[in-house]
Amino acid sequence: MLIAFDSTQQALRAEMLLEYADIEIDLFPTPKEITAGCALSIQFPPDALNEVQDIIRQEQVEIRGIFALNDNQIYVNIED
Repeated sequence: MLIAFDSTQQALRAEMLLEYADIEIDLFPTPKEITAGCALSIQFPPDALNEVQDIIRQEQVEIRGIFALNDNQIYVNIED
């Protein structure tokens, strides 16, 4: 799963918050099929979804969306 952002500032802020919560994350380039204003995304394990969503809401991190790969290996926004 991954989080896409509209700004690098929000991506780096989310990275800090999620690392502080001991969630295993990786920063990597935003996939081409996801339209976002920031070239950075954060990848995290699916079992951390609820905790990630809670942190994003509580800390009011501005995100483009949370995405997961579907059966066709295409990213879909699960926040819709």
